[in-house]
Amino acid sequence: MSNTNSKHTVREQTKPLVAVDNPEDEIDPIQRRVIGGSLINICDEMGHKLTRMSYSSIIRESEDFGCALLDEQGRQLCETDSTPLQMGPIPAYVQGVIDLFEERDEAFNEGDVILHNDPYYGASHAPDFGIIIPVFHEGELTGFSVTTAHHLEIGADKPGTCIIETVDSYSESIRLSALKIVEEGDRNDTAWDMIADNIRTPDMVMGDIEAQISAARVGARRLTELFDDYDHHTVKIAGQALMNYSERMLRSEISKLPDGTYSAEGYIDGYLESENPAEKDVFLAVDLEIDGDDIEVDLSRCDDQLDNKPINMPFEGAVIPAVLLVIRSTLLDTEKFEMVPQNDGITRPVSVHAPKGSIANPRFPAPTIARFTPGNRIADLTLKALTEVVPEKTCAGIGNLKVSTNSGVTDDDEYWVYMDISSGSYGARPTKDGLDAVDTLYANTRNNPIEDIESHYPLRVSRYELRENDEGAGEFRGGYGPIRELQYQTDGRMSIEGDGSKYPPWGFAGGQDGSPGALLVESEIDETTPRSKMSNKPISEGQRVTLIGPCGGGWGDPLDRDPERVQADVLDDLVSRERAKEVYGVVITEDGEIDQESTVELREDRR
Repeated sequence: MSNTNSKHTVREQTKPLVAVDNPEDEIDPIQRRVIGGSLINICDEMGHKLTRMSYSSIIRESEDFGCALLDEQGRQLCETDSTPLQMGPIPAYVQGVIDLFEERDEAFNEGDVILHNDPYYGASHAPDFGIIIPVFHEGELTGFSVTTAHHLEIGADKPGTCIIETVDSYSESIRLSALKIVEEGDRNDTAWDMIADNIRTPDMVMGDIEAQISAARVGARRLTELFDDYDHHTVKIAGQALMNYSERMLRSEISKLPDGTYSAEGYIDGYLESENPAEKDVFLAVDLEIDGDDIEVDLSRCDDQLDNKPINMPFEGAVIPAVLLVIRSTLLDTEKFEMVPQNDGITRPVSVHAPKGSIANPRFPAPTIARFTPGNRIADLTLKALTEVVPEKTCAGIGNLKVSTNSGVTDDDEYWVYMDISSGSYGARPTKDGLDAVDTLYANTRNNPIEDIESHYPLRVSRYELRENDEGAGEFRGGYGPIRELQYQTDGRMSIEGDGSKYPPWGFAGGQDGSPGALLVESEIDETTPRSKMSNKPISEGQRVTLIGPCGGGWGDPLDRDPERVQADVLDDLVSRERAKEVYGVVITEDGEIDQESTVELREDRR
């Protein structure tokens, strides 16, 4: 639709508004730091606003959202501290909207609110709605305030968003490509009605969209107030200087690494019950080349896309953020680097390539809604490749996650939908044990409290505990995965997308591999059957489903583990006395004490 009210075309609007060759020369470093802190504070306020106003537990409790400010070119200035997979794609969301506006001859106007979820135009996947508000200064576009969040129901052919069987991109969601739901301050009621009429839980979803808009408006308002405090030109220069600083810091760390190509490869579970071999075991590979202060990540060896299976990964919205997260967090560890802003500068030293038509860069209309676990595996393999270069900064293999959608229809003929993120685990580190029962790598979502689940949904968490005797043994052990059992209090349905039920997390430097997870449906599946995916399966009232998370890989020889650490795990009922003796060579007496003499003798004999 042509927009006759626009002063410029979208390409004219997104040209640099303030540009200098050396922004660091035009601003005092202290003022740059103060403005940088103010930008981050704005994003944090946006995040607090969103969690306070949201309706769904996935935003309110799990914090599966992102908030960011960008400049007029769509370059990220800052972000909040929530979910990397929500924040990382935000520049791609904005660029996707810019591209669509150019195709349609549309432009940004003051008062616009744009809703976007197209994974082939930058979105992470269809359930992650982006709300984009353009920010103007003296009539000129000067930036964007953006929120993204996971929505529990998006009008797919099956309830919820854990969909692992579908036909194509059209069948997995309602597609909202750069849709102005508020135009120049006027609410587009037709668009709102169209969305509400095509999802199963309109009150929850529309309420969450309203919360996203409110949070993005806070960001836009606070940014204009920052212009008033420091003047527009100074804030713009500070933003560019902060980008250059982040780029310089990352390049400095990359340049310390030896040049070369470092590789890692592995599999995700795929569709273990499929008769098609290409769907049973999906191969992923990362080839990471370091050249001076640049890193190029090549994913050309990954399997081809699956045309009717939604585990394909949007390239800009899922793959690139997964790779960038690992490189940035590994080389710029916050324990060493107190303040390196996460902004556009971080992206400049790293390039990612995946051939079109691969699982890491699918062609439309291949479905992508279940892109989470393969994307997290790409992150895990990037980490594994880096262990060849900087092992002291990495960890062993992670235990990947399982995510379930639970749904049903009430006696009043209304849908209920709940999404449960069952935690995984981290692999051991060179000097520390892996973290137990946590979300991993690019997700970073929080555990949903049992009280919240049972008070809002017809579900009971009948079991929630750590696994025992399954850790990846090592001088430092891998983290323990959780066991989470849900019991339905009424008839319903469950879908699960997950990984880690077949291939164990990798150990490193003599550490043992971790243990795979499992998925058990009471009375139907033998406990030895490895599964990680389930499609809209009917669950009867009283029936239990158990999700078992993998245990992370170990680091170093188990015989080098401090006997007191082994003793502590035995006393915590994580490791049996028999396993302590068999695997670690540590003899624990019946009263829980270390038999020092027998331990020394046993370990010497084992070596």
